[in-house]
Amino acid sequence: MSTRKTTLFYAVLIAVASIAVGMVIASRLEMSPASSAQTVSMPAANSAPLNGPIDAATFRNIAKAQTPVVVNIRTEQRRRTRQLTEFFGGQPGDDLFDRFFGRQRPRGDSTEEPDQIMEGAGSGFIIDRAGFILTNNHVVEGASRISVSLFGAGRSEEYEAKVIGRDPLTDSALIQMTQLPKAPLQEARFGDSDQLQPGDWVMAIGNPFNLHHTISVGVISALGRGVGGYAGREQDMLQTDAAINPGNSGGPLLNIRGEVVGVNTAIYTDQRSANIGIGFAMPINTIRELLPQLRAGKVVRGRIGVQVQRDELTERAAKGLGLPGASGAVISSVNEGGPADKAGVRPGDVITEYNGKPVKDSDDLVRMVVSTKPGTTVPLKVYRGRQPRSLNVTVEELNIDEEMGVRGGRSDDESGPQERLETGLGLELTPLTPELARRLRAPDGEGGAVVTRVQRNSAAARAGVLPQDVLLEINQQPVSSMNDVRRELQRIQSGDSVFLLVWRQGQEVFVSMTKP
Repeated sequence: MSTRKTTLFYAVLIAVASIAVGMVIASRLEMSPASSAQTVSMPAANSAPLNGPIDAATFRNIAKAQTPVVVNIRTEQRRRTRQLTEFFGGQPGDDLFDRFFGRQRPRGDSTEEPDQIMEGAGSGFIIDRAGFILTNNHVVEGASRISVSLFGAGRSEEYEAKVIGRDPLTDSALIQMTQLPKAPLQEARFGDSDQLQPGDWVMAIGNPFNLHHTISVGVISALGRGVGGYAGREQDMLQTDAAINPGNSGGPLLNIRGEVVGVNTAIYTDQRSANIGIGFAMPINTIRELLPQLRAGKVVRGRIGVQVQRDELTERAAKGLGLPGASGAVISSVNEGGPADKAGVRPGDVITEYNGKPVKDSDDLVRMVVSTKPGTTVPLKVYRGRQPRSLNVTVEELNIDEEMGVRGGRSDDESGPQERLETGLGLELTPLTPELARRLRAPDGEGGAVVTRVQRNSAAARAGVLPQDVLLEINQQPVSSMNDVRRELQRIQSGDSVFLLVWRQGQEVFVSMTKP
C-alpha cells in the first residue's frame, strides 16, 4: 500500500473513530437529542395580569384558537360476568356438564357469558406534541382501551392511547397517544390559576353527552371550594357557572387569553337535570406541579398519620390553648402506630412549626407534609398544655388507595341509658356504663359520658362531634363520671372556647368549638 493511500486510510479510520467516541460521550453526558416521545416538557405558565377589553369577538377568537387542543376520549372497560359454574361452587373455566354429568358439553353449547363492555366518554387537552394529554383520573381509571379523536377529524378517525400516570386525589391523569396523526398537534397554553378572582370570565370546552367540542362560557363563581379529594383530604377547587355536564370531565377551563386555568372535574346536580350552574374545576397550578410525577408514572406524597381540624384558629381559641398567636394546625386525631404517634404527637397538640417553617393553618401543614420526601426526618414545634415542645417525625409515603379504603362511615345513634344531659353545645350526653365502655372499646377507667345525639347545624355538629363519641376530657380536664362532665360544662360561659378530647372508633380525637 502506498504512503499516500496509507495516510488516507488512517485519516478515515480516525474520523470514524472520533465520531463513534463523540456519540458515546454525548450519550453519557446526555447531549444527544432526546426523542420527544419519551419526555414531556413542563408547560410554561403565563402569570401576566389579566386585563384588556372584552368585545363581541373575544370568545369567538378563543374558541377558534383553542378548540384544536381539546380531544374527545372514549374508553372501554371489561367487566367479567359470573359464569354459571361459579353459582354452584366451581371456578371460572370449570365445565358444568363435566362436574355434574361426567361428560363433555354438546358442541356449541356454553355456560359462559361474554364479558360486559362498559363504555365511557370524556374530554382532555393536548399539552405536548408527542401526544401527551391531560384529563381526569375518573375518565380513564380501569379502562382496558382508550381512544382519542381530534377536532375536525371524521367520527371514525380515532387514535389509541395509554395511561402514563394517574392521581386519584386531584382526579388527574396523563395519557399518551400511541399513534399520531400526520399533521402536528397543537399544544394548550397554561395560565396562572392563582390569579383568578370571582367574576372573571372563563370558557369550558369538552364533549358533553358526546356532543363533540362544545363551548360554554361563564364566570368564576368562587375560589377554594373544598369539594375535591375525599373526606379528610379535601382539595380546593374553582367553582364556575360555565355549563359543565357529563362528558365535560377532563376538558380545559380557559381564561380570556385562551390559557388553561383549570381542568373541569365535577358538578352539583339536583338529580333531575345535569347542569344547574354549579361546576368545579381543579386549578391548573395544582396539576402542573404534579406533571413530572405523573410522567414518571407515580405521584409520591408524604404523610405523618394525623387528622387536623379544618377550621382556622380564632384568637380566643389560641388564647385558651396558650398559643403565642392564632396560627398553627390543631391535631384532632393521631393514627395508632403512624409516624406522628411514634414521634409523640397527641390529639389536642397544635403544630406551629414544621421543618423550621411556621405553620399558618391546617391547610398549610398538609401542603408541607405531602411535599416532603418520604423517609425524611423533620423537626416539629408543638404546643401541649400551654407549653411548647420539640419533636422529630419521620415522614412516610402516603398510600391514597389504602387510605381511601380504610375510611368508613359511622353507625347510627345508640339509645343508651335513660339519663340524658343537655350541654348547650348541641350535644346530648348519657353516662358511660361498663357495658357501653366495652361495646365502644373505651380506655379502662376513662370517660365520663357518651354522645347520644348531635343537633344539626349546632356548634358540636360544625366541630365534627359524632354520636357514640366518648368524652375523655373537657377543656383539658379529664372526666371519669357524669358529675365531672357537669362540673366542667358549668364552668363554660357563652362565647368561651370549648376543647373536647373524645374516644372514637379506637382512637383519641380532639375537637374545638365556641359555646353559643
